Amino acid sequence: MLYLWVFGNNIEDVCGHLRFLLFYLLCGVAAAFAQALPNPASEVPMIGASGAISGLLGAYLLLFPHARVHVLIPFGILWMHQIPAGWVLGFWFVFQLLSGLTADPTQPGVAFLAHIGGFVAGMALIFVFRDRRFQVGGGRRARIRGRSRIPPSRSGPWT
Repeated sequence: MLYLWVFGNNIEDVCGHLRFLLFYLLCGVAAAFAQALPNPASEVPMIGASGAISGLLGAYLLLFPHARVHVLIPFGILWMHQIPAGWVLGFWFVFQLLSGLTADPTQPGVAFLAHIGGFVAGMALIFVFRDRRFQVGGGRRARIRGRSRIPPSRSGPWT
């Protein structure tokens, strides 16, 4: 839910309320298919919205790759540092990919393949659901006709 809070409002600003809801739901459906396709006969239940939230992360990576995100880094002691969203989300995706490759899909646990599927779906679907005035791969904020569309107060709690 923290990821939804940090990244979701910017994606909603770019899509609009109704398109954001449809985008979010479709990312969740794509994530469920990504988890189920490798083992369709699996009886392991799958519950959660993490695949849909992963779709938001994929869209955020394309729209705001240079936005600075505050992260806590446990290195002896906890310290906070600002890191570009592209690095944070890229690291997160690689972690999900490696975890998905080593996890046993027949056993209960984290649905890593759903995270991967949702992320990729979000990257693809944002081209369909974003307001056409917004550029993909902008800067710290999505751009509309050369100006920032999202005011700093709406750019997210930690971005």
